[in-house]
Amino acid sequence: MRLSTRGHYGLKAMFDLAWHHGEGPIPLKSVAERQHISEPYLEQLIAVLRRAALVKSVRGAQGGYVLARPPAEIRAGDVIRALEGPLAPLQCVDDNHVARCDEADYCISRMVWAKVRDALAGVLDSLSLADMCREAQKTVPPGEGPAAGYRIRRPGK
Repeated sequence: MRLSTRGHYGLKAMFDLAWHHGEGPIPLKSVAERQHISEPYLEQLIAVLRRAALVKSVRGAQGGYVLARPPAEIRAGDVIRALEGPLAPLQCVDDNHVARCDEADYCISRMVWAKVRDALAGVLDSLSLADMCREAQKTVPPGEGPAAGYRIRRPGK
């Protein structure tokens, strides 16, 4: 199972807004540059995140985007679900899917896919944007910070 760039880039953008939380509205151009995401693509992602009430837009010369809630209250799972839809790898284990498989009651592989869904949801729902920021602080090179426009680096890279 693979997530698309929608989820990947959307989570990076939300991390960026969380990292800059409290600094006022952040222009999408700044997020796009820092996170190396095409600005037109980022605009599409932000529109979905705004409809999901995860970000708010602020109009005007000093406008941009801010998180709709504090970083500690937005989970990675919220972002991924907004952009990708349900976390279920198959429709037969998607609680939101109306149609029911005729073999669901005795299909042994369904149990495997339900566990995959639950494990993925467990990880994504256990991590907030604030958790991501705390983890990122461990990887920020000396002398760099939010204003430096850096990308998170893995230790040793």
